[in-house]
Amino acid sequence: MSQTEISQLGEFGLIDRLTNDIAIPNESTLKGIGDDCAVIKAANNTLVTTDMLVEGVHFDLTYVPLKHLGYKSAAVNFSDIYAMNGCPKQITVSLAISKRFTVEHIEELYAGIKLACDIYGVDLIGGDTTTSRSGLIISITCIGEADESQIAYRNGAKNTDLICVSGDLGAAYMGLQLLEREKIASGNDRNFTPDFQGKEYLIERQLKPEARKDIVEKLRKENITPTSMIDISDGLSSELMHICKQSKVGCRIYEDRIPIDYQTAIMAEELNMNLVTAALNGGEDYELLFTVPLHFHDEIEKIDGIKIIGYITEESLGCAMVTRDGGEMTLKAQGWNPLAE
Repeated sequence: MSQTEISQLGEFGLIDRLTNDIAIPNESTLKGIGDDCAVIKAANNTLVTTDMLVEGVHFDLTYVPLKHLGYKSAAVNFSDIYAMNGCPKQITVSLAISKRFTVEHIEELYAGIKLACDIYGVDLIGGDTTTSRSGLIISITCIGEADESQIAYRNGAKNTDLICVSGDLGAAYMGLQLLEREKIASGNDRNFTPDFQGKEYLIERQLKPEARKDIVEKLRKENITPTSMIDISDGLSSELMHICKQSKVGCRIYEDRIPIDYQTAIMAEELNMNLVTAALNGGEDYELLFTVPLHFHDEIEKIDGIKIIGYITEESLGCAMVTRDGGEMTLKAQGWNPLAE
């Protein structure tokens, strides 16, 4: 397949090619791409979040397909809006592109972004493109909305609240370890065939995570508004400590209640890694971690895809995990530090 240099189209030609088929499903978007600004008519409180992804820091194009990258870069922004118990409505996409990328490469990236927007019902309403001297940089801003009474902040957890988590944890981290292992094994051989058999779930969780819109909808259906909520991007331990710090509370979670998929457990054993450490500190799961009042116990237990893993305590008791043998291990924030050497 022939490739088209971006310089042949220029910035405006590239923008036209990328955006000529974009639909606008949300009534709150009065004007999308094509003017100096997009125009949004907000009916509720407005939620705004931004994420930046930098090649060589947040992703490796050796094993990350551009379409998957586009999908993931949009989905992780949607996840932030859902983590506030809101609904994402619009995104803007800004790219810094180095000369090694062609028009077809950027179209593939945009195909993933558009797919995510179609699935989650989000409008792509603008952005910017410029030149990069070192690889690809993606910056996405997502705009959402929520009723004031339903917004879930990090600072609302109360003593005796139940600690709940959606899905399972550690799979995305194990997927990353598997991709890195196969990259090393390839020795830069383009004909190398990676071995992902039986581990497809782990690869999907790393390359194509989903925002948990379904969990927010299930809670709303049961008239449950979390007292606090956060999405798990940096690992269960770090995110839970964010909630506890801002809510001025402590917590106890139970090792044997942390949801872990079978493939994650098998991969951890294969790599000789501690399974619980992967679940606590791995990150990029984009599951929802939230607290609810104790009286919602029975309702939460009936909701598929949610597991109660512990409870909120007084601040003086600190943050700890109760191990399988009944001991306690102090939780530590092990989140990724982008400023570390």
